[in-house]
Amino acid sequence: MKTKNTYLLITMLLFSIVVSAQSDNGNTTSSEPLITDRPDATEASSTVGKGVLQIETGGLYESFEDNSVQFQSYTYNTTLVRYGILDNIELRLGWDFVEGVTKINGNKLDNVTSGLSPLLLGVKIDISEEKNGMPEIALIGHVFPIFSASRDYRPETTGVDFRFSLSHTLSEKSSLGYNIGAEWGNDSPEAAAIYTLAYGYSFTDKFGFYAELYGDLPEDSSANHYWDAGFTYLVSNDLQLDTYVGTSITEGQDLLIGLGASFRIPSN
Repeated sequence: MKTKNTYLLITMLLFSIVVSAQSDNGNTTSSEPLITDRPDATEASSTVGKGVLQIETGGLYESFEDNSVQFQSYTYNTTLVRYGILDNIELRLGWDFVEGVTKINGNKLDNVTSGLSPLLLGVKIDISEEKNGMPEIALIGHVFPIFSASRDYRPETTGVDFRFSLSHTLSEKSSLGYNIGAEWGNDSPEAAAIYTLAYGYSFTDKFGFYAELYGDLPEDSSANHYWDAGFTYLVSNDLQLDTYVGTSITEGQDLLIGLGASFRIPSN
């Protein structure tokens, strides 16, 4: 458990550092609320902006039971770091610290897995703004190098994905976002099409809700479909909290629950 506690400490330190930075630099608070790529699976169709550093982190729990065998996954650190090198291009760095537990008839087995999943290295590029009924569009691509993963979560091949992220403003309080793309990885050479569709609604300037469908369609396997829904709370224009819950429509997930926070450090 020493490694797990280390990563929990890192996450807490990140939170403290960013909040302190915001407190010490109150005059740099942004005039517009931050837009995040969490908590839903739908990536935002906008970049963070030149010189802006944005950190999005959290934790989640997943479970699935099949014939009295229950698989539980605890992700203690889901950090994504986004940095704008230009007004329309951001670099992306992410990592997850995961612990997997297997139970048979309620009895926990000794083969607990833990460690870092493959590092996420990527880029997001703004393609077009929303105009005349056409959506805002961005292109996102990631690579997941196998050398960056811990032994328990090291795949046989390097993973790659890409997606187009699109969004429409429906009204002053609501919006629709959706992604479409493909991924290669998870120890399989076959490609899988990926999709997401999320509806967002703002109850107030600070309190929001979303509901989402998402999934993947592998070339030679059955499709996987999921849903989730959650709430966001804007503490300030540069700090957002979130919580969410979900499950699968097809087999594979009985419960998903998580929470997190996103921070933005504006450029001077």
